[in-house]
Amino acid sequence: MPEEERIEFLVTDEGEGTRLDIFLSKRDLLTRSQIKRIIDEGLVWLNGKHAKPATRLKDGDIVVAMKVEPKESTLVPEDIPLDIVYEDSSILLVDKSAGMVVHPAVGNYSGTLVNALLFYCDDLSGIGGVKRPGIVHRLDKNTSGIMIVAKTDEAHVDLSRQFKNHTVKKVYRTLVHGDVKGEEGIAELPIGRHPKDRKKMSTRSRNGKPALTRWKVARRFGGITLLEVQIETGRTHQIRVHLNTEGYSVVGDDVYGNSRKRINTIGDTVLRGVLQKMKRQALHASVIGFHHPVAGSYMEFTSPLPADMADLCRELERLTNSVLS
Repeated sequence: MPEEERIEFLVTDEGEGTRLDIFLSKRDLLTRSQIKRIIDEGLVWLNGKHAKPATRLKDGDIVVAMKVEPKESTLVPEDIPLDIVYEDSSILLVDKSAGMVVHPAVGNYSGTLVNALLFYCDDLSGIGGVKRPGIVHRLDKNTSGIMIVAKTDEAHVDLSRQFKNHTVKKVYRTLVHGDVKGEEGIAELPIGRHPKDRKKMSTRSRNGKPALTRWKVARRFGGITLLEVQIETGRTHQIRVHLNTEGYSVVGDDVYGNSRKRINTIGDTVLRGVLQKMKRQALHASVIGFHHPVAGSYMEFTSPLPADMADLCRELERLTNSVLS
């Protein structure tokens, strides 16, 4: 084992009784994912022998570990234009366009945000032992807006903790069907997999997880309302599911709100034509606020409404003013 890759620790009475993996994590030289990888690959020795992660240490034990370079990702980098809002050595903020899938999966192995980031970033230090961007949260394919991405394992761990603890500020803007009652509201129904359709989420799932969504009215356009929505949890499809449950489905959302059918039944041909221009769900991640994973300082970034939603709002504004006059 090359000397420069070799790390050796002497266990003292303070470490006696501690699990091997926890002992290594407290040394601040390796991240948890790196520790898991080197133990799994047999690159950690306890008194000259391979040991399991849960092995309890004794005073006087010698632990030897080998740091390894991150593996190259098997994903293919692709030269896809990105709107980078902010970047430093640990993180970057990207304004994702509607229509872009975040992570490669069945049916979408290319053209994703991850493929684009692999091409754009030349300073990824490895997430979980692999050179790839750290996706700590996601936006649906047809939801636009601002996202934070980790470039290092340390940043990935810290940001994941912030999301898990619900300390990240997440604000969205969305257009919904209906004249929303009141100026603000809240939904606090658990969300889980739909009991019959596994591709959908539901508030009637037997294994739903807590979910909290707050909204307030930003602008009224007669039968359409622009809402500002803040979520304190990040369940899959949370905003779309909660708002639809409240009777205010997102414009353009055919999965939960049957939006196209609703639009086609609108008697006012002008309004119907305006709404038909929205070719995707009218949902945009407009604000994200968090503490920098290294510096610790609070940071907040804002994304303006994309062209399709901004144009729709302007047309609805003109239509509303025309009716009122």
